[in-house]
Amino acid sequence: MKNSDSAPDLEALLPNVIDIARLASEKILEVYNSEFAIAHKDDKSPLTEADMAAHHVIVAGLSELTPDIPVLSEESAKISFEERSKWTRYWLVDPLDGTREFIKRNGEFTVNIAMIEGHESVLGVIVIPVNGLCYFATRGSGAYKQQQAEAAPQPIRVRPLDLSNVIAVGSRSHAGPQLMKFLEGLGSYELLSMGSSLKLCLVAEGQADIYPRLGLTSEWDTAAAHCIVEEAGGRLTDTAMQPLRYNSKDSLLNPYFFVSGDAGHDWSQYLPEA
Repeated sequence: MKNSDSAPDLEALLPNVIDIARLASEKILEVYNSEFAIAHKDDKSPLTEADMAAHHVIVAGLSELTPDIPVLSEESAKISFEERSKWTRYWLVDPLDGTREFIKRNGEFTVNIAMIEGHESVLGVIVIPVNGLCYFATRGSGAYKQQQAEAAPQPIRVRPLDLSNVIAVGSRSHAGPQLMKFLEGLGSYELLSMGSSLKLCLVAEGQADIYPRLGLTSEWDTAAAHCIVEEAGGRLTDTAMQPLRYNSKDSLLNPYFFVSGDAGHDWSQYLPEA
């Protein structure tokens, strides 16, 4: 598969990527509002018709938009690192992030599309199908949210850290004892539970200070929000406070990580001792 060496105009691509994500959201809602079947992948994670419908729409749309840029989707992830390692840039997609929340019908699921360049996220688009809210960012241009397709985008920004009033966000479906031990180390805190990449968006728009993820995720779970968080003034790092990098190894699993609004605070000090 070809991979163009000339850097694309991210600002020019952005409206088209948002349109593709919104179209995928419509396909997801068609399934969401029906009696859908649930299958399971080899790793026992759930899969629905909505995952695949969104996958096909996004891959087709991005392939038409940028024929020379490869697309790596959660639903087509069996691409060898030998091939992936040659890519200078590519699209990284989670067609339906939060399938468990989709199955629970609680609305906390998203469409995630990112562009990765040089192991870093340089464009991110996240759409929430149930209400049409869109978060988006491109490298160097700030982060925004847009309530509906025709609404004016609003800039978003992380909030200043007040250690006497820390708001943490955790996974609704994947919280565990390590998270609780970490939170106890903070002292006084409030915990918000949320599904999918919405947790990262809460930090980006200043509704939470820290999202500690002390469990397994994949690169497509964080890539779109990574750009949004950074453009809003925050950070996404591993637990050693080093930036997450994409497509740098054979495995597509992320290390444990922190999403934080205050870019200077060392959250690793609260980790429970092994």
